[in-house]
Amino acid sequence: MTRRNTLLLIIAIFVLAGASVLAGSVWMSPGQAIQALAASHETLDHLILVEVRLPRMVLALLVGGILGLSGAVLQGLLRNPLAEPGLLGVSSGASLGAVIAIYYGFSASFGLATPLFALVGALGTAGVAFALSRMGGTLSLILAGVAMSSIAGAGVSLALNLAPNPFAAYEIMTWLMGSLSDRSWDHVVLAGPFIVAGATLLLLTGRAIDALTLGEAQAESLGIDVGRARLFALLGTALGVGAATAVTGTIGFVGLIAPHIVRPLVGHRPGATLIPAALVGALIVLAADLATRMLNFGTEIRLGVFVSILGAPFFLWLVLHVRRTAP
Repeated sequence: MTRRNTLLLIIAIFVLAGASVLAGSVWMSPGQAIQALAASHETLDHLILVEVRLPRMVLALLVGGILGLSGAVLQGLLRNPLAEPGLLGVSSGASLGAVIAIYYGFSASFGLATPLFALVGALGTAGVAFALSRMGGTLSLILAGVAMSSIAGAGVSLALNLAPNPFAAYEIMTWLMGSLSDRSWDHVVLAGPFIVAGATLLLLTGRAIDALTLGEAQAESLGIDVGRARLFALLGTALGVGAATAVTGTIGFVGLIAPHIVRPLVGHRPGATLIPAALVGALIVLAADLATRMLNFGTEIRLGVFVSILGAPFFLWLVLHVRRTAP
């Protein structure tokens, strides 16, 4: 990616981040926001900015960034343009963990029980998928991920079916639709370290996924430890995406879309897509979250639903494009 494109991307993120801080049921002007932040005592504007809108903006950046980054790594590692974090069962495992917390009432007694259970669910699902595929290759990893995703999905469906009352079912469905509403610094503190750790592991796979374009045997002949790269990718995805899903709910398609947007700009080299895909992922989630607050649908539309509405047509286009360009 050229410096000009990278700079434009960073400027766009700054502009949307600024708009995200100012947007809400009551809009603030930039002057009001600066005054509120500089005030020597706590005002209503100061509380809204610092306790409500800033953590929401930070979470949007973190969540979008890790989704885009993990999608780029998985597409390079699995050499599959349709790969994304959900393929390995991480998102479904996080959803099942959160549903268990809600279903058994842990979320009512402890505010952070839902994200904590979701994080444990994501790590557990990824761990089982890796154990099942340990002696196999890439195909084994995909199949193990799909199997774990199906099992976790069945668990979520069962919980909805057996929900003790409509309110529990509604709470589960609301969480599954994904949102950044009512998130606080507690959620940032909970998810942030895991997302940073996951992103670090994912970035370490850059050289390996470049070499894997030649095939696993050729990559190993070049000194690449494919097994370690696979472990880093899976563990990084589980930590990062698991933590992101734990605090926001399920947000699909970002990991699928972001790498495809940047790939033509970096010469289609998998390792070069990692950081640009993270930036584009952050931009997508920031823009989508801003849109859910600005567009009036009569009722609040959830972030995960909004992203899915935009992502599904892209997915269809991608399938048709792959079919058209396939040899």
